[in-house]
Amino acid sequence: MTRRLKIAICQIAPVVGDIAGNKAKILVARAEAARADADLAVFCELVVCGYPPEDLVAKPAFQRACRAAVEDLAITTADGGPAMIVGAPWKEGAALYNAALLLAGGQIAAIRRKVKLPNYGVFDEPRRFTPGPEFPPPTAFKGAKLGLMVCEDMWLPGAGEALAEAGADFFIVPHGSPFRVTALEEREAAAKERVLATGKPLLFVNQLAGQDEVVFEGAAFIMDRGGEIVHRAPQFEPGVFLSDWEERGNGWECVSGPSAEWVGGSEMIYRAVVLGVRDYIEKNRFSGVVIGLSGGVDSALTAAIAVDALGPERVRCVMMPSRYTAPHSLEDAALCARRLGVSYETIPIEPAVEAFRSMLEPAFKGRAADVTEENIQSRIRGLILMALSNKFGPMVLTTGNKSEMSVGYATLYGDMNGGYNPLKDIYKTDVYRLCRWRNANRAPGLKGPEGEVIPERIITKAPSAELRAGQTDQDSLPPYDILDGILERLVEREMAVRDIVADGFDEATVARVEHLLYVAEYKRRQAPPGPKVTKVNFGRDRRYPITNGWRDRS
Repeated sequence: MTRRLKIAICQIAPVVGDIAGNKAKILVARAEAARADADLAVFCELVVCGYPPEDLVAKPAFQRACRAAVEDLAITTADGGPAMIVGAPWKEGAALYNAALLLAGGQIAAIRRKVKLPNYGVFDEPRRFTPGPEFPPPTAFKGAKLGLMVCEDMWLPGAGEALAEAGADFFIVPHGSPFRVTALEEREAAAKERVLATGKPLLFVNQLAGQDEVVFEGAAFIMDRGGEIVHRAPQFEPGVFLSDWEERGNGWECVSGPSAEWVGGSEMIYRAVVLGVRDYIEKNRFSGVVIGLSGGVDSALTAAIAVDALGPERVRCVMMPSRYTAPHSLEDAALCARRLGVSYETIPIEPAVEAFRSMLEPAFKGRAADVTEENIQSRIRGLILMALSNKFGPMVLTTGNKSEMSVGYATLYGDMNGGYNPLKDIYKTDVYRLCRWRNANRAPGLKGPEGEVIPERIITKAPSAELRAGQTDQDSLPPYDILDGILERLVEREMAVRDIVADGFDEATVARVEHLLYVAEYKRRQAPPGPKVTKVNFGRDRRYPITNGWRDRS
């Protein structure tokens, strides 16, 4: 008689630290799995506490609360409904493990401890967790032997091969795998390596959530023993997705499952950033956001993202003109606000600029105007936005892109003010691509209007901070296509200056950009968080010293 299993992929959004709330979400998903007659409901890595919990896991009270939640969840499985695989921090003696636990028949039926603890990029798990046994046995469940691994155990040789040798029928791998533009390909390659090395199918389950700088987009999948992804759960959308497994002549295989279409390119990036903004605002309980809308491309894209994440009624935009603000900037900002349907007002900064000029005139006597006066304008705008935030409750969204943050083309306590920066990991050239994409598209789940929400002139005109007469960004920086090409090689690929020059870039320009990158580190340490999009973001991925005498002149 053919043996079968129905396995529900539970793609939910836990909140780090909200153990009671996460337990409730798990039970809601399990109830949906039960209605679909699932035998087993599988959740993501550390779903009970949310991922990554960072140093919260060091607290004994936190560890006890996680254990109590797991024990409560285990009791619910005595009702004859689906068993569950959940992830939780698990204390045993002096050791704390990152564990996946099979809950079945009213008890904790099996515990599998993560073997490979990542310590790169956004990960630093050896800081708090103990690695599990090198060769975990398969987990018996309803006639199948489950090769249960936790996240990184899929990515490196060892645990998967040991499970297969011990008789595992197929792999189930709960993940907390962060979004980045290359994530889908990298996950597929890692899973394929395990599958082809063992001949066993694999079920990948991922978290769906924005957590500070890190976004998890879901995108669960099932890979057959030939290394092909045969079923996909959607990106950026929660849900419970049923898969049917059968034991056939050549072993267990998945015979049906979810069939979502994955997106890539600008849509994938845009939706990831929207998810990051939405979850940061919602989980930190802000009423909405306030944005300085300048008539430039960065603030326009930020406003569009905010509207798509939260809805126009929760977005307040403010134009803060000075004597240097061009008429087209006033027109473009107002038009963008109308198209997005947001609250919009104008607060001129000239009275404050004049007040500072008068206050500082004795101290500045005999000194010509320079970048100091430009920064004062930026800081006045930052002060206005923070005042509105304090008075009315919305959080300030910062609008600087990765190109600017890389080279310090931003003002501390000015345009860097804010609680979150949607564009922090998006280069300027990609800002333009995202604007073009959003004007032509409105993906599922976005709350903004359809159509051209960002006026064409905002996209096509020369970018300028408008802090002095006739200013453009290229007065101080190389053209953005050149700058971004150099930065991508310096930041993402850690290339040597001579190798970047060999790619066709001017040596003096590369050396200057490298210098600007290093000396702006102190600014980036004080910048708000923003969603990780690239391979290397400024924050958890890249940890350079502020005091740094190194320059690559080899």
